[in-house]
Amino acid sequence: MLAAPRTPASLAAAARAAEVTDRRLLTAMAELPRAVFVPPRFARDAYVDEPVRITHRQVTTQPSLVAKMVEALRLEGDERVLEVGTGYGYQTALLSRLAREVWSIELWSDMTNMARESLAGQRITNAHLVVGDGTQGLPDRAPFGAIIVSAAFPEVPEPLADQLIDGGRLVQPIGPGGHEDVVLFAKGKRGLRRLRSLTAARFVPLYGEHGYALGDAPTEP
Repeated sequence: MLAAPRTPASLAAAARAAEVTDRRLLTAMAELPRAVFVPPRFARDAYVDEPVRITHRQVTTQPSLVAKMVEALRLEGDERVLEVGTGYGYQTALLSRLAREVWSIELWSDMTNMARESLAGQRITNAHLVVGDGTQGLPDRAPFGAIIVSAAFPEVPEPLADQLIDGGRLVQPIGPGGHEDVVLFAKGKRGLRRLRSLTAARFVPLYGEHGYALGDAPTEP
């Protein structure tokens, strides 16, 4: 018997198996071609629920984990979202279908260029990409209704907490980089409050002024 073909629907099925139930998110995953958001040599494996190696010793986030993190934001469609860590833009594209506006920061310009090209190919116009230090956020575009961080540090960078609206949600892997607790926070009158742990996972380190030293970040493509 031939194996069922791998398609975007395969990733939606993996997300459902990970207990993701947000219908809008699952529909977006079932329609979005991840193959255009990975290096061409890995396009054949794009619909396997696994990370993909990209440049600068980075990897993409496993799609079912992306789904768990995005679902925890509880996006309703009118939010301005900040994403720290664009990568090749797959998570950015999903966010763009669930929120009014997405601002995404990536440390490396080559990744941003790839993501921008892929997003344009999908006719996504409400996602705006910035090259820079994601730990500083985007104060000129704040406040944000939700923030998602796709790299690890032992604490939430203070500028990100400051740029989140009251009642807004933030998801970040908390840990040293390589062994993390992915945590959901909410902003209240007394600042960020930890709501719950989503899952254990492995993420690359978060580099920047309010993260690990930029000088330690890998520079080779």
